[in-house]
Amino acid sequence: MPAASLARRSLIVNRFRCFDTVNFLLDIAPRQGNFRAMADRTVQLVLHYDGARFLGWQRQPAGRTVQGELEQVFERLCGTPVPVTGAGRTDAGVHARGQAAHVVLSERWTTETTRRAVNALLPDDLWVAQTYEMHPGFHARYSALTRRYSYYVGTDPGTDSPFRCRYEWAVRRPLRATALHEAASAVLGEHVFRGFAVRGTAPEHDHHRCQVTTATWHEREGGYVFEIEANRFLHHMVRFLVATMVDVALGRRTLASFVALLSADDNREVSAPAPAHGLFLDRVMYPRELYHDSSLIRA
Repeated sequence: MPAASLARRSLIVNRFRCFDTVNFLLDIAPRQGNFRAMADRTVQLVLHYDGARFLGWQRQPAGRTVQGELEQVFERLCGTPVPVTGAGRTDAGVHARGQAAHVVLSERWTTETTRRAVNALLPDDLWVAQTYEMHPGFHARYSALTRRYSYYVGTDPGTDSPFRCRYEWAVRRPLRATALHEAASAVLGEHVFRGFAVRGTAPEHDHHRCQVTTATWHEREGGYVFEIEANRFLHHMVRFLVATMVDVALGRRTLASFVALLSADDNREVSAPAPAHGLFLDRVMYPRELYHDSSLIRA
């Protein structure tokens, strides 16, 4: 058989295999009317997504969102609406390689069946990396201990490459590493982050306090990456922090002005936020006792 004919035959076979997988997973899914009212398996989803074509995490009346895509898939699989609750919201353009969410499903859905079925129907910019069975009472948002983000800054001409510009902020200028490290050190500990948050997005009675356990800059080829972990984050907090630290490292503002923002009552003196596309949600940490089998937890 000619090579071209073999290639066409291989392509057709692979397509049918893909369709067979989706159909098999749909066949084992509960149908409309058979979905149990007393769903009794809580499943944590660990999600990767490229945020470029999403309007953020939270579902919206119009526009494509991560939560919206997931809920469409679960409704198709289960024959009834299934809420998907995230560990937190990411803004339009922000990426994730460790966003967490939870769903409550019938016990017939195992964690592996859930992962395979959902991934068979999701678009190519959203993927379920892991699934874990959690104990009753687990909540993706309220059970979280810490969340970890990273932000990528490019300082060399190569940052304009199409393979980099979608995932890092192109500063294109050298940064003073000492200034970055000094500013990051000041962020550690508990502070009131009103100076690094969008006004009006948290209730007035909210104390705006965050406990930061990790805040560090690492030099990498072509630039830097900032890593931060805390018990909570305010709206635009990481992007405000990064932009203001970069201004310090560029000599546009003093380190003292940055430190002063850690006790400011508002954000009037903060730098404009860094672009969303350089930000990644890397992981969400939960107490091990909430996992049905904690030995399965991946680092």
